[in-house]
Amino acid sequence: MSRFEKALSRLKSKPKDFTWRELVSIMMHFGYLEIKGVGSRRKFHHPQTKAVVSLHEPHPRPVLKAYAIEIIIDHLKEQELI
Repeated sequence: MSRFEKALSRLKSKPKDFTWRELVSIMMHFGYLEIKGVGSRRKFHHPQTKAVVSLHEPHPRPVLKAYAIEIIIDHLKEQELI
């Protein structure tokens, strides 16, 4: 199992300690670009499909909240990537 497959499997399991860095890695693997907005607002944009998902980058700890993980999983399913 590759590093990406392990990270994706971990995301799907909805862990309490999933980090922003892990998320960025997964989204980049799927071809998304991270766009920094005002403050901690971040968007992931896919140039070919024009799909966009918007989140807040967690701080001071880089651990994603449960609702953010749900948003990402739902988005990736809608885009038929998982």
